[in-house]
Amino acid sequence: MRKLFFCTLACISTHSIAAEHAHLDDIVVEGRQQSLIGEAVSASEGVVGQQEIRLRPILRTGEVLELVPGMVATQHSGTGKANQYFLRGFNLDHGTDFATFIDGMPINMRTHGHGHGYTDLNFVIPELIDKLTYKKGAYYAEVGDFSGAGSAHIYTANRLKQGQIKATAGEDNYKRVLFANSFNTANGETLVALEHNRYDGPWTDIEEDLNKTNTVIKHTFPVASGNMSLTVMAYDNEWNSADQIPSRAIEQGIIDELGSLDDSVGGESSRYSLSAAWSNAAWQVSAYYIDYDLNLWSNFTYFLGNETNGDQIEQVDDRSIYGGQVSYRHSDRWGNYDVQNKFGADLRIDDIDEVSLYQAQERQRLGVVRSDAVEQSSLGLYWENRIVWTDHLRSVIGVRYDYFDFEVNDKAGTNTNGVDLSLNSGESDDDLFSLKGSLIYAINDHWESYVSAGQGMHSNDARGTTIRVDPESGDEVDTVDPLVKSFGYEAGVRGFITDKINTSVSLWTLKLDSELLFVGDAGNTEVSRESERQGLEFTAYYRITPEWNFDLEYAYTDAEFTDYAPEGDEIPGAIERVLQAGISAELQSGWFGSLRLRHFGERPLIEDGSVKSDSSTIWNLRAGYKMEQWAIRADLLNLTDSDDHDIDYFYESRLGSEPSGAAVEDLHYHVIEPRTLRLSVSYIF
Repeated sequence: MRKLFFCTLACISTHSIAAEHAHLDDIVVEGRQQSLIGEAVSASEGVVGQQEIRLRPILRTGEVLELVPGMVATQHSGTGKANQYFLRGFNLDHGTDFATFIDGMPINMRTHGHGHGYTDLNFVIPELIDKLTYKKGAYYAEVGDFSGAGSAHIYTANRLKQGQIKATAGEDNYKRVLFANSFNTANGETLVALEHNRYDGPWTDIEEDLNKTNTVIKHTFPVASGNMSLTVMAYDNEWNSADQIPSRAIEQGIIDELGSLDDSVGGESSRYSLSAAWSNAAWQVSAYYIDYDLNLWSNFTYFLGNETNGDQIEQVDDRSIYGGQVSYRHSDRWGNYDVQNKFGADLRIDDIDEVSLYQAQERQRLGVVRSDAVEQSSLGLYWENRIVWTDHLRSVIGVRYDYFDFEVNDKAGTNTNGVDLSLNSGESDDDLFSLKGSLIYAINDHWESYVSAGQGMHSNDARGTTIRVDPESGDEVDTVDPLVKSFGYEAGVRGFITDKINTSVSLWTLKLDSELLFVGDAGNTEVSRESERQGLEFTAYYRITPEWNFDLEYAYTDAEFTDYAPEGDEIPGAIERVLQAGISAELQSGWFGSLRLRHFGERPLIEDGSVKSDSSTIWNLRAGYKMEQWAIRADLLNLTDSDDHDIDYFYESRLGSEPSGAAVEDLHYHVIEPRTLRLSVSYIF
């Protein structure tokens, strides 16, 4: 029978921070039953263990971020592309304003060829995730860039409890094989994993032909009173895409909802990394090197811009990323008070050989819109102070300093539109200080309340900080602010009820100086405005019996632009309501499984709110049986065969059959993939 671990003030004393952290090192995270009372900074942070991850049915790897309450991960393109994320009233696009890390390495891509903050999780093997921690809001000193809405840290296992060989097959030629195991070596432990995935998808006019391979090798060993890990990750993928489609093309019978207007779009991507991390009771040190590239072909407007060859574009990103972090934690006594100070620094350099936008037709380049080499670097320094004032009251204060340097060098010269892009070369830099703080009051041994406030930020695409002319029109444009500030605050409470229900409630507000300004699909900047979001979040995790668990997560957000404009104050893509719920079981008899619901409500698609998307609801089911060395599992994804939409946009496009010069505003959407069955067999050793 699996073990559940509960930790309340009975086992974590706020009277001694040093004792608290000594105990936390021994906690085994199995699910969300772990209480963060005595440790958490806000009601909006949490920890998810492998137990919950392995019980959750998912269609795509990026959906592991839906373990963050209120997060929605959808897709408007092929399986190989980064997901589209939504949280706290943000259409995060592919990751902007939410920072994501794995084993200390950043996942968000700055100044990316497709979208700033691009967060592609396809290189992650879900079975290797030991735990995922999330922190919503900007109240945490260790997080800098993309920290407005929050952050998530994925930690891979140092060793596996059991090795496994898994084979999965499903409809639409879905195939996946996984080998993962740990080995004892002379001086430590080595984890090795290999994953290969093929998939054609349910689309009528295109086969995705997904071809993904992941490899992970991780060696962990003791060094100088601490533990050292060396990790190599390798990811390679290619795919075809079924992009969003205009509703009028379905209404006119040109295609069906699973059809495509351009069957030559798709992508190729790879990510290779080497990282090292060492830690002991006081120090954490890590360093990394990442080699990354992407070629992505898309066609969102069909024949609007180029009536002869079509509007297909190719976006290129080829870069190296290197950097690291160091932090030191020291516990002390100031008079009668227990105090902990943490000092940290992080460095990141993105050396981008090419970030480009090309006009294309059937993946053949017709001309360059913009092509640049970019070097973008940042340095962050922070200090966090924690003081236990009484048995009930503690405080957390943080100060962070960030410095960014941008250098952009044009590689195109005069582009296809006859615009001299050498004017867009240049240098820029910026810095800012951020303050963060929380007051935490322990009501009793089972309940804790929080008041938190903090300043966050996101960097802007480096090309937007030096741009002087529009690559399409040649008109003069204004540069954007290199760094965009945000300010948020919240009040919340978390607690345990009879050691069976772990619950939290938070009320929050977030103000942003401007939404993201650089548009990667056009290679230029776009005017943006100040905004404000506020909302309510509620979570409850109920341990019905030692074998059965129920969870409920609800988020409500009101989002709007705060400065007047005639087009309106609604923020396109801001989801108002998100509901996730599920019931899961691991029985002594060997049966296991879960049933999950994800619902997100309507959202405005244009500023005046006159066009809205419909709501979207999906059910997923997992059921399996585990024997001593074998396990079988069935996933029924989109259980009710819903034809709701994964994503909706409203913009102008032109079909090839429409009159010359026509620009038709229309709803463009990507439907949820139809019900599909996947069967897995695992050999456990």
